[in-house]
Amino acid sequence: MNPIFLKKQFSFLIQLTTLSLILFGIHTYLIHYFFDDYLFFPLWQIYLFHFIITFLVYTFLNYKYSNGKIEIFNSFMIATFLKMTLAIIFLLPLLLSEFENKKPDVFNFFIPYFLFLIFEVYSVNTFLQKKP
Repeated sequence: MNPIFLKKQFSFLIQLTTLSLILFGIHTYLIHYFFDDYLFFPLWQIYLFHFIITFLVYTFLNYKYSNGKIEIFNSFMIATFLKMTLAIIFLLPLLLSEFENKKPDVFNFFIPYFLFLIFEVYSVNTFLQKKP
């Protein structure tokens, strides 16, 4: 394996794990102390989904970049579209259920979704910039 690929992967994994644990802790605290509603999806499932998808997208882009493909913008856009599709599939049981109050679950999913997306874009930014 390419040592640059492994170094970037390990660094990203540490950062992603730290971000996930911090966000999960804050989110759990806010839900526990400010909301009494029953949620369709447990928070750990939401964060596990975001962690896995973000890690897979970064791994795919890092692999392509480390193997010499400098222009990865199209790959990033396709991976982001796939990520959005998987998010809808993840939420499908909620959306098709007879669950009364779906808004808290949707917010509990999409707020971390966008925070993870911001982190992903920030991390992939070095790949998307052209080398001088």
